[in-house]
Amino acid sequence: MERSLYDDEHLAFGESFRSFVAKEITPDYSRWEDEGIAPRDLYTKAGASGFLGMAVPEEFGGGGSSDFRFNAIIGEELALAGIGGAGNGITLHNDITTPYFTDICDDDQKARWLPGIASGSLITAIAMTEPGTGSDLASIATTARRDGDRYILNGSKTFITNGINSDLVIVAAKTDPTQRHTGMSLLVVERGMPGFERGRNLDKIGQTSADTSELFFNDVEVPVANRLGDEGRAFHYLTSNLAQERLSIAVASLASARACVRWTLEYVKERKAFGTTIGAFQNTKFVLAEQNTEVEVAQAYVDACVLALNASRLSAAEAAAAKYWCTELLKRVADKCLQLFGGYGYMREYPIARAYADARITTIYGGTTEVMKSIIAKDLGL
Repeated sequence: MERSLYDDEHLAFGESFRSFVAKEITPDYSRWEDEGIAPRDLYTKAGASGFLGMAVPEEFGGGGSSDFRFNAIIGEELALAGIGGAGNGITLHNDITTPYFTDICDDDQKARWLPGIASGSLITAIAMTEPGTGSDLASIATTARRDGDRYILNGSKTFITNGINSDLVIVAAKTDPTQRHTGMSLLVVERGMPGFERGRNLDKIGQTSADTSELFFNDVEVPVANRLGDEGRAFHYLTSNLAQERLSIAVASLASARACVRWTLEYVKERKAFGTTIGAFQNTKFVLAEQNTEVEVAQAYVDACVLALNASRLSAAEAAAAKYWCTELLKRVADKCLQLFGGYGYMREYPIARAYADARITTIYGGTTEVMKSIIAKDLGL
């Protein structure tokens, strides 16, 4: 079905980004996957081409557009090209962390950080999850004690995407340990601050070129000037951006599912068994008909969510539904499509194998499927 989400400007942007991926990412992607990290210059190249900081005001070197459709195109094109790990780092920088800097920073902070965020010279990350806490954000143990014009930050975080490459890390910390939701604040920790240490680059089963690490804060002196927004308002700021974060994951997951169907169609039309192509078997036809239909139906909902986000009308429950459905759909599609590849589908040189491994985390990060269902149930009055 023809989509009406994008106009000519978006399509031209997508074509340009597709060329960028083919030139700057695809040729070296397998090596980055093996190394467990993408090079920092990927970000400066993307920034120089206008593919970072689309929402950053033009005066700071960004695109000056609040139209999320440009972000969606980047997420889709990366997924369609089979770029999981390194692509996740880019979409996190654009879709998840940048809004904190554009929406919450004061004028001095914008002048300090936004130009580098748009150019790619400042890679960003956000640190919420801790070794002892997952979805229960209010129970974080990292503390930031006010001492004059600085905070003394102590604690640790884990599973932080861009954890190795990042220059600016938004850290959620308890500034008032006696409180739960109202006791948290956001501090920006910069590369090189004494006491800020990075742990190992974690060994994941998928999305391996997205550097994911542990972070440690040992009496890190963070200037009050590095606090984002008001003290004690972190939970509000974090939840305010969750709809876009979850929609971003849904967009990429659905595009990845579409790519799985496309790769499988190409394979079954060529691969032969028992004297005919695999695609001639009734089971193959039915499996791909089912998967393609589910992708097309989901696309209509996701496109509607993108337009709702642009109009500031996307609710938490609607975003949760998109995230829950599209990530679970991706897992199903990747599994069924891999089966049609037979033994070849288990080989990492085939994109379906990487997509299958990359898909597993999507129902966990950004809020688990169980959390998404709880949000939807609450919206239903349950």
